[in-house]
Amino acid sequence: MKNRIGNICVVVAILYGIMSCTKKKNKKVEKTNTKEITLAKGTFGYDKAFLQKHYKNTIVLASKDEKASIILSPELQGRVMTSTLNGEEGMSFGWLNYDLISSKKIEKHFNPTGGEERFWLGPEGGQFSIYFEKDKSFEFENWFVPAPIDTEAFSILEQNKHSVAFQKEMNLVNYTGTKFHMNVQRKVTLLSKEEIVASLGLSSNEFTSVAYETENIVENIGNKAWGKESGLVSIWMLSMMTPSPEVTVVAPIKKGSESEKGVKVNDNYFGKVSSERLKSTDQSVFFKADGNSRGKIGFSPQRATAIIGSYDAQNKVLTILQIPEPKTSDNYVNSAWELQKDPYSGDVLNSYNDGPLEDGTQMGPFYELESSSPALALKPKESYKHTQRIYHFKGSKEVLNRLSIKILKVSIEEIDAIF
Repeated sequence: MKNRIGNICVVVAILYGIMSCTKKKNKKVEKTNTKEITLAKGTFGYDKAFLQKHYKNTIVLASKDEKASIILSPELQGRVMTSTLNGEEGMSFGWLNYDLISSKKIEKHFNPTGGEERFWLGPEGGQFSIYFEKDKSFEFENWFVPAPIDTEAFSILEQNKHSVAFQKEMNLVNYTGTKFHMNVQRKVTLLSKEEIVASLGLSSNEFTSVAYETENIVENIGNKAWGKESGLVSIWMLSMMTPSPEVTVVAPIKKGSESEKGVKVNDNYFGKVSSERLKSTDQSVFFKADGNSRGKIGFSPQRATAIIGSYDAQNKVLTILQIPEPKTSDNYVNSAWELQKDPYSGDVLNSYNDGPLEDGTQMGPFYELESSSPALALKPKESYKHTQRIYHFKGSKEVLNRLSIKILKVSIEEIDAIF
């Protein structure tokens, strides 16, 4: 698969060039409209106060005991900003760009405010890109994230204690000139422990957790069908997570020879990933995601399963991203910044690790887990729903080990020993 040097993560880093600085968890004060609280940076309570200060419509969904909680922002396309499994003093899992949010600036190319799960659309590059105008060269100066998925707010359709539904009508044009008139609906639901057990087929609930499901629907509300020849879009979900020095991404893959199923993992996004950071077996791929070295990996529909996850050995957190099982017959959009020979040779699941550029600057650190829907060939009034679930687990090593073996098909010991 061709080198996708135009991937969003590189663009963001080049655009901002923000020096990386891993800050100590010093006590800081954030003021909201109603109260003043003092919590350590890196906690959910700190992030909640910070977001409530800067976004007036911030929404918090919480379990009955208020331990499992997520924060949503209608102003930022209904994205999940962050989550926790231990209340306000618990670890905040989503990465936030505090500097950009505080500055109130609106950048012309892209506004990387962060967030644990955001709604985007692919492809990013190629003749069917919605990020480049017709006949413009595939260079950064011509690359712009469409406002409906960057700076414009989503409307709230309905809201209750455990879920919020959002909506946005969009008019987009791709590089070829094809117009897309679509209606996007996005519903975010905080999952109960019973739903977590059922969704993953677990045998016990001896763990602490937070999990949420997002249903992301795109409907063709134009008067023309969307076809492969003129370009298709896809639903693209990106989750920016706070790293530690000991995060390992784990992707179960389908077994088979390269002649039968293709490469186990695509690491050609920014050039080959070092073997010190990427390892594989017949059924698993391991990727070091510590926020210290830029790289990205992806999995084709021939290799991808319904699961990709990570284990943070420092904080003893197991994270899982789950989608419906991919079909090998489906087409996935290609985001390479070039006129492509095969615009439907893209990946289903991805992971990105942030790292310094050659000049030493860095926006993060963070790492990403990503999923994409198939390319959407929709007739007028047809729609497609892409469902994604994110889970975070804490527990004893024995409990996490059982979860890892059940979900990722490898033990915690195997993950710990791989790098």
